[in-house]
Amino acid sequence: MKKKFRKYLLAEVGIEFKACMYFFAILFFHCMYQITQGSFQVDMLTMLEMILMTYVMGYVQVYLLRNFEESDKIGVFELLASIGCALAYVAVSYLFSWFDRKWLPELLYFLYMMACFVSIFCIYYVRRNWDTAELNQELEDFKKAKDGRKQ
Repeated sequence: MKKKFRKYLLAEVGIEFKACMYFFAILFFHCMYQITQGSFQVDMLTMLEMILMTYVMGYVQVYLLRNFEESDKIGVFELLASIGCALAYVAVSYLFSWFDRKWLPELLYFLYMMACFVSIFCIYYVRRNWDTAELNQELEDFKKAKDGRKQ
């Protein structure tokens, strides 16, 4: 039971992290769009839609799409999952008219979201490599300390 709760809690923290990253990325894109339209304001309802969408997508990514961004490689599944998620974000943005239902901003938003997926994959890849290197160093230090106590 304790293991299941820990696994669930770890997934929830991951979803929170994803929601924050994607919300910031989406809000940034939306703000840049608003600026190009001559506005320096973002509607609070739009921001609510964005954050809710990032949470929904976080659950979809973790529980239905095998947390594809944290995978070791970008394969066919990861590419298709990225495209599917980016299309879902575009569909919601079109539905709620985040970019005034204009095709060019929607296309740019799709490409931007694909770039976000690649960037986040790279972030997880680098983090995993650093964690592995750190764990290996700690293991070596432990072995040396243990060998020093034997003598």
